[in-house]
This record gives sequence, C-alpha cells and structure tokens, in this order.
Amino acid sequence: MFSRIKGRTTPAAWREPRAILRATAGVATLGFLIILEIFARRYAGIPGPLTEQAKETIFAPKPGPLYAGLALMMVVLTWRQRFVAVGAAICIDVVFVLVRWAVDAEAADGHSFGNGALWVMLGYAVIAVTRRSGRERVLLLKGVGLGLLLAAGRKTGDIWLIITAKTRPTVLDQYVATADQALGNPSWVVGRILQATDPIGTHLLGLVYAQLAVAAVVVALYQLRNVGVEGRFPRHHLVRTFLVIGLLGPGIYMLFPVVGPVFAYGPGASGTGGVQWAVANLWPHTPPAVTAPHPMTYDGITPRNCMPSLHTAWATAIFIHTRKGPRILRYAGTFWLIATLGATLGFGYHYGTDLIAGVVFALTIEVALRSLDRGWDRSGVQFVAYGTTVFAALLVSYRYLPTQMAGHPWLFGPLLVLAMASVIHRYVRITGVWEPKAAPVPQPDPRPELV
Repeated sequence: MFSRIKGRTTPAAWREPRAILRATAGVATLGFLIILEIFARRYAGIPGPLTEQAKETIFAPKPGPLYAGLALMMVVLTWRQRFVAVGAAICIDVVFVLVRWAVDAEAADGHSFGNGALWVMLGYAVIAVTRRSGRERVLLLKGVGLGLLLAAGRKTGDIWLIITAKTRPTVLDQYVATADQALGNPSWVVGRILQATDPIGTHLLGLVYAQLAVAAVVVALYQLRNVGVEGRFPRHHLVRTFLVIGLLGPGIYMLFPVVGPVFAYGPGASGTGGVQWAVANLWPHTPPAVTAPHPMTYDGITPRNCMPSLHTAWATAIFIHTRKGPRILRYAGTFWLIATLGATLGFGYHYGTDLIAGVVFALTIEVALRSLDRGWDRSGVQFVAYGTTVFAALLVSYRYLPTQMAGHPWLFGPLLVLAMASVIHRYVRITGVWEPKAAPVPQPDPRPELV
C-alpha cells in the first residue's frame, strides 16, 4: 500500500492515510452535528445547529460569522474570484433585504446581512463538485468546508449554551468562588478597577471581549494568505485550534456547570440572572465569606459556561499563533490576550480559577493537534497526558478541596499558578524542539587581496 524510495515515503504513501483521516474527521463532524440536533430537540426543545443553519438560507440570519466564513473560504480563490464572490454575496444580501422590507419581515436583532455569504459558499461547493476535479476540487471543498465550519461552529456553540442552561438546573459557583479565595478573588479586584476606569476601560474591554472571533479571523487570514498561490493549506493553523476548543469546551460545561461571579454573587448581565438567584449581591465590592459550599439552583436561561474559560483559551490560541507573524501582529496578539483576561474578570464573567484552567486546556489541545498532524511521538504523548492530568486535577481540587484552598491561600495559590506555569514551560520546550532551526547562511571563503 505504501511505496518507498531509498527509505523515504513518497507522496502517494502519506496522502492516503491523511485523506482517510480527513474523511474520518468529516464524517465524525457530521455525525456530531446530527447527534446535537437530536439532543437539542429532545432535551432542550429547540432546533439544532443544522436546522438553524438551513433556515439562514432564506430567513434573516442571526448575528454571526457568515462573512468571516466567506473570507476564510476565499483564501483558496484568485483575487479576481474573490472580488466576484464578495460582489455576488453583497448583491444577494441586497435582494434579501429589499424583499424583507417589501413584506415587512422582522430581522433577528436587527441583523439583515449574511444570507449572501452563505449562498456564495454553498454555490462554490456546487462548483467544486460539478466544475472542478483533482486537486482543484479538493482545495475548493476544503475552503468551503472551513467557511461553513466557522459558521456552524457558532451555531453549535449557541445551542450548547442553551442546553447547559436547560439541563443543568444547579451550578457549582460556590465551590469555584471558595477555591478562588486562594488566588485573592481576582474577579472582585479587577471588577473594582474596571468600574473605576468607566467608561473608557469598560468600552475598550467590552469591544475586545465581543470581537474575539474577528481577531481570530484576522490571524487566520494571515496564516492562510498563500493558500491560493501554493495550492495547499498549511499543516496547522489557528482555525483548527479555535474550532476544537469550541467543540470540546461545552462538554466540560456539562460536567462542571458554573455561571460566573456577576450572576452567582451579583445582579446578572445581558438580560439573564438576577439578585433573586444570587447567593447575595456582593460582586465586585464585597468578597464572599469562606463557608461550606454547596450546589445552588439557578435560572434556566443563563449559560453554565465558565469552567474552563473558553475566551481565555481562545485568546491564548490567538497569542500562540501570532508569535511567527510580523511585529504588529505579535503586539496585537499580546494585547488581545491581556485585554481578554481583564475583560473576563472585570465584567464578572469568570473566576481566576477558570482562567488557569482555560490556559491549560488551550495548550493541551494545541499540542494534541500539532502531534496529530506531524505524527505522535513520545514528547507529544507525554505533554498531552500531562496537560490532561493537570486539567483534571484542577477541576477535582475546585470541587473537592475548595475550603482547604481558601483556608491555606499561601500554599494553594502558588500551587495553582505553578501548575499552569509548568504546562506553559513544557509547551515552550516541546515546541522549541519541534520548530525547525534556521540553517546558518554559508559565508564565502575570504579571497586574498590582489596586490
């Protein structure tokens, strides 16, 4: 099945297993979406991601990354084809808007654009099947799949959040808040700082927090800028990590449901929660007292999306993938990570313990994906096992040792930080070994001067 030439595997030898892997991943993704569709209808009484995405071919789309998905798809096109695709998408959207205006149809949250981007992506899928062949067909289908996955990923995440609220009536915030005392209640501290800088700090961090996906698309477009010219995707890029984080994270939400300090210890936010559901109205001015924690009932609409902090995980992935970019991209990645950490704490959406778990979660997934692409070796297996163990240990300690952690902050606070730092250190070491070293430029032999 595999052909070798003088000990080296020929392209035909590795294309087949890679193609099988891609096909398996595609089938698994489709199966997951179908299962989630059934689960959403049966247990939450809501349409699933496939239904929601299909509806947007006709009805006004909800705010989401349809045009961002189109931008990712267009990395496989020539510049002329990109102008045609964008022009077609805009024209289709104008037609849809005029029709809705004529029939007085309401748009979701006042958002009317996006149908055109979806129609263009579907159109290119048809073109790939009917008008392309060989590598051109595969490349175009990859581009379409990438764009549609980004759009479907947002739908999947939204459905997951609703499912967590409807299927997890009790939350574990008291456990996490008690464990957070070992870190000095950072959400309370940053929350007071953010309130003191209002409105400038609030508006700036609010923009960063809300536009995290836009930052990810900008970085991804830089990484994929040469796909159309080279006729292939890079072996690893940000979109893969971003999607896998969003795919696996909600599963942890189901195991460890937490709503966040502004909800469990404050008035709530974004139209959900309320003081009537909170332990007390304490956030951010009065840290909670150390008491024996217990599960608490919360409303049926607030997502249980704190543990781990996926915003922190995504911002960490953006930071990692900007390290090889130009200086301005590296600075932007650093700023986005710091600002996201400040926003998650300052708005009361997360505890400090969530952020530590989010960093470990992101680095473990990043190494797993890179190992999957380059081939598993001992260092990759060891890192993923270590990262998974640390992540599991964090969750277990938050659940079963919170009062001990709060009672001995001088011990458990540094231990939490050291656990995260150990994963970061191992990540830097392993990726340093994996990165190809630049070969020194040979210098010409000195020539004797002619006298």
